[in-house]
Amino acid sequence: MQLVLSPEVVAARAAGKPIVALESTIITHGMPWPQNAETARRVEAEVRAAGAVPATIAIIAGRIHVGLTEDQLTALAQAKDVMKLSRADLAACLAMGRTGATTVAATMIVARLAGIEVFATGGIGGVHRGAELSFDISADLRELSETAVTVVSAGAKAILDLPKTLEVLETLGVPVICVGQDELPAFWSRASGLPAPLRMDSAGEIAAAHVARGALGLPGGQLVANPIPAADEIPRAELAPVIAQALAEAEAQGIAAKAVTPFLLQRIFELTAGRSLAANIALVLNNARLGAAIAAEIAARRAG
Repeated sequence: MQLVLSPEVVAARAAGKPIVALESTIITHGMPWPQNAETARRVEAEVRAAGAVPATIAIIAGRIHVGLTEDQLTALAQAKDVMKLSRADLAACLAMGRTGATTVAATMIVARLAGIEVFATGGIGGVHRGAELSFDISADLRELSETAVTVVSAGAKAILDLPKTLEVLETLGVPVICVGQDELPAFWSRASGLPAPLRMDSAGEIAAAHVARGALGLPGGQLVANPIPAADEIPRAELAPVIAQALAEAEAQGIAAKAVTPFLLQRIFELTAGRSLAANIALVLNNARLGAAIAAEIAARRAG
């Protein structure tokens, strides 16, 4: 599969510099113009400031792009009718010559094709509340069990069923590494009430675990749960009733399937007077910094 690498990514590969993959749905489906482009550039700048090279991944007119130029990022941020791509739609988008933004699962697939071992995002998908009836479980979880990329997140989105999400990850053999604390973070909040399956306190430890998995021949990646900075969080006790209200409204309005998450995120944004979006941006920037540090540590171990 031919990949179109940005000049910055080409130079990074030639120089052996660490590279961090970034998703593109935050640009096309996460925020309005021009905040989407501004946030994407801020995330890329954080990766560079931390000593790595960003590679924002997207499908543009049927071609896989690993790293976007300024013009491409601006055009994607204003594009209409952009497909939202997971594992199921990636090949179809290429076959139809469409433009698509990559979710966690699709970004992991392309990162692996490009030889990129670390991917920084906001939060992963997981098991939706009521999944015992709807069977609504994100493809991100199985992708983590199959594709050898370390994914740096702030945990699964708090609108999901976090205990069931952890159970599925455990069943699939995915290591869930909480950074610097003994409790699983919950996206906008540092606390979830759930114990950390694994705890590591440094990028070096996380990188060593990534390399060790490869040496053992284990398939799949690692999920790094990096808590949002304390100054930026919305505490769990404050957010829980907001999420409950949004969920009740979604059920009352008969909103289901792929429409659920966008509806809930929008209602939580409204009910928190925009604080949820500010927190989301802060945690993505925080994850970009950690992702760059992990990528640098992996690169050092490969070189050594």
